[in-house]
Amino acid sequence: MIGYDDIGGVHIKYLYHCRRQLWLYTRGFRPEHLNDSVAAGSAMHDTSYSRFAPIDLGAARLDHLDGQAWVHEAKNSRTASDADHAQARHYCHQVRRIGVDVQGAIVHYRPTKRTVRHPYTDDEHTQAEHDIQAALDVITADQAPSRLARSRCFGCAYSDYCWNA
Repeated sequence: MIGYDDIGGVHIKYLYHCRRQLWLYTRGFRPEHLNDSVAAGSAMHDTSYSRFAPIDLGAARLDHLDGQAWVHEAKNSRTASDADHAQARHYCHQVRRIGVDVQGAIVHYRPTKRTVRHPYTDDEHTQAEHDIQAALDVITADQAPSRLARSRCFGCAYSDYCWNA
């Protein structure tokens, strides 16, 4: 099963977005390729942020780390979310684990051309550690967490499974 070092940004994003989604994802259920929103996000990454040099840290793949040790993450959404912040915080945590004194994360929202800075503080580090443990707790549960209210599932690639099963 998955361990501490295997937790990536997608796991943390799903932890904040929908714990059921996280549980299903780690069991190999991955309908993202069938979802138009996911396809649009992938296309946005390929065309709009080509100047970014992706960094593969094993379980985590961040969009870019600049010369001032700021992690950059590009999003195709119009508004910031707790999941975006948590994912960026996790990338900072992973970069710090390999010995880089990361300053924080800058999340780029392409549709609005807006950026949000999240300095990586001691409190952020503590929260990143907590998030990893919370993700592991969800992943190792014997049963899937309850589904969210249907209104929160709009556009989710997993909604057919959750609501038609």
